[in-house]
Amino acid sequence: MFMLALMALAAAIVTFGFSYLIRRLSLKYKLYPKIRERDVHTRPTPRLGGVAMFLGIILTLTIASQIPFFAVVFAQPGPVWAIVGAAFLIVVVGVLDDLWDLDWTIKLAAQLGVASLVAWQGVQILSLPIGGITVGSPTLSFLITVFAIVLVMNAMNFIDGLDGLVAGVAIISNGVFLIYSYLLARETSPSNYFNMASLIAALLVGVCAGFLPFNWHRARLFMGDAGSMLVGLLMAIAGIAVTGQIDPGQVNPEGLGKSQLLPAFLPIMLPFVILLLPLVDFSLAVLRRVSAGKSPFTADRKHLHHRLLDMGHSHLQAVLILYSWTAVVSIGFLLFFIVKPYAIAIVFLVIGTIVSSVLTVLPLTRRQRAEKVIQSLKNDAVLAEFDPLDAASNKFQDDLPVPAEEVIAGATGQIDLGGVITRGTSSTGSPTFADEKVTND
Repeated sequence: MFMLALMALAAAIVTFGFSYLIRRLSLKYKLYPKIRERDVHTRPTPRLGGVAMFLGIILTLTIASQIPFFAVVFAQPGPVWAIVGAAFLIVVVGVLDDLWDLDWTIKLAAQLGVASLVAWQGVQILSLPIGGITVGSPTLSFLITVFAIVLVMNAMNFIDGLDGLVAGVAIISNGVFLIYSYLLARETSPSNYFNMASLIAALLVGVCAGFLPFNWHRARLFMGDAGSMLVGLLMAIAGIAVTGQIDPGQVNPEGLGKSQLLPAFLPIMLPFVILLLPLVDFSLAVLRRVSAGKSPFTADRKHLHHRLLDMGHSHLQAVLILYSWTAVVSIGFLLFFIVKPYAIAIVFLVIGTIVSSVLTVLPLTRRQRAEKVIQSLKNDAVLAEFDPLDAASNKFQDDLPVPAEEVIAGATGQIDLGGVITRGTSSTGSPTFADEKVTND
């Protein structure tokens, strides 16, 4: 584990340096697109952070190839080169999309191509660790693998809508997956704890940690489609390397914390559990768009993170809430794998779910209070403009919660709050709307 942590640290340092350099170059040569209508940010920001992440992966992977501890990972160079080639191609396509907004069919074709390259070189789902079930044929194995990789790439790409969201979710989920894959390798291969899945997870934790300081709200650099698809690609590969190629018979039900809860199910459950948030958001987005007669890749502003903003959460609050859901689910299922009794994991999941749920719906109580105040006003125009259950929920700046009563009072010129009457026009002028384009930098 020490060597894996060392690789993660190296990846973080390298990515941080490249992120600084790429941001400076992007600003110097104005390598950033215009703000789109669905964007949450209000100032032009470079989107080439994915290039820094890719360079961090490649350089750290090169370092690892020279370390004897990781010799088993590079014993078969074919899959390694396929992963590097696929990562390079998806980053190139992502950069082109970040700069010129490619048609979704081009991106989908590229995703299918890189997924096929990886599967062609042997990184495939060969078996499902549920009672030793094997995939029926090489063709079926190939198709399932390609589908899984494309699914995860798009899922990570879809949630990339708030500063620090993808990077933070990837750090949490891959940190949990790193622990899981390491313990599983120790159980199934006692002579060698290192494998491709653990190394990829460590590198992803490192590059996302090195990139996050530039992507934290307010972001100075975005990872763009290049970064989000790169993260999705590598997370899918790591999951397939464990889920699709482990022999469930090798898992000792009395090992790993002396767990007895059907350990053969956990290798297939955990890789999906750590991706629960992006997969849920992706599924909802596809259903929403297809039911409306649109392409499933048509952009909109109705993702989970957008809905949190519209509920009244600030930008940072929405990100932290999604972090909490990712941590609760990922760590909760990991505890089933490493601790006994299972009551510990169950209690953690229950308490974590309750806390996250309360934090998620908390702004609704403030909105209900504001609703009562607004509805007490006599001016119909004011009601239409400042009804917090309708337009007002997303008309104020994206990083501000639902406006307090005092703010509404200043903007409307009339309000009665417990006998304290505030009249007049707000000194701060009209509010800035989240869906309005801001021309100044």
